[in-house]
Amino acid sequence: MAIQSNASTEEVMGSGLTLFSGLTNASVIAVNPTMAELHALEINVKQEPNYSVTIGSEDYNKVVFWLKTEDTAVRLEVLMQNKTRLSQNGKHQWINNIGQATWSEDSPTYDWWRAEGQRKGYVGEETLINFTKAWANVASGDEVSFETIAKIAAGDIAEVKALVSVLKDNCVRVLVGVKDDKYQQVYTKHFGRIKPQRDDLFIKALNDDYGSFNADFNADLVWGTHKPTAELITPDTIGEDDDWTMPDTPQNESKKTEEAPF
Repeated sequence: MAIQSNASTEEVMGSGLTLFSGLTNASVIAVNPTMAELHALEINVKQEPNYSVTIGSEDYNKVVFWLKTEDTAVRLEVLMQNKTRLSQNGKHQWINNIGQATWSEDSPTYDWWRAEGQRKGYVGEETLINFTKAWANVASGDEVSFETIAKIAAGDIAEVKALVSVLKDNCVRVLVGVKDDKYQQVYTKHFGRIKPQRDDLFIKALNDDYGSFNADFNADLVWGTHKPTAELITPDTIGEDDDWTMPDTPQNESKKTEEAPF
């Protein structure tokens, strides 16, 4: 027999990749970078990134922002299509030059709506505009639009990539979570500004009917090493007449569930 043992208190197995979650400030370091560009940023990938995807029967173009936090780099993915967004009940999404978005069958006539530059918005454009608005720290009522939005929706993102150098000194506040216990994921329903730091707006968005985040994150929203919020499942009680011999293969496995933070 040859067994090279260690004390149980010694850590001999690697703990794997450290994952983070919570609210944090981040700078944008790249948009749709190549593998070589990612390696230059010390982000190790094994193959050339693909910036298009088919989901069901729908084709999408990806706008992928790489964000640098104080501890790690994470990617924010916006899926866009070269077609306007239409709701199931036949309403169009409208967007104007100051980044307002609303739904209406015809041109919006709401009192609060600004008609300048109004048009039907592309699939994914609202998320792109909201992120840009927070990243560029655009004041309320000021312009935030892309001249080449049709090209961007079709996959030509040159105008977006140019912002990396233009806004190199700016940061954006994001909520980061963990997907499937191994992937970092960025919340896309709200993006925050550095000043004022309104973390309460993230909570409001998370509690909205359409604001759920399909990832696990630190329940207190504080940035740091990720602490899974999985609940422990109480095992079945063994009865007096049950066989206490444990089978070779477990008959029941605990299931991981996500605990709502609010």
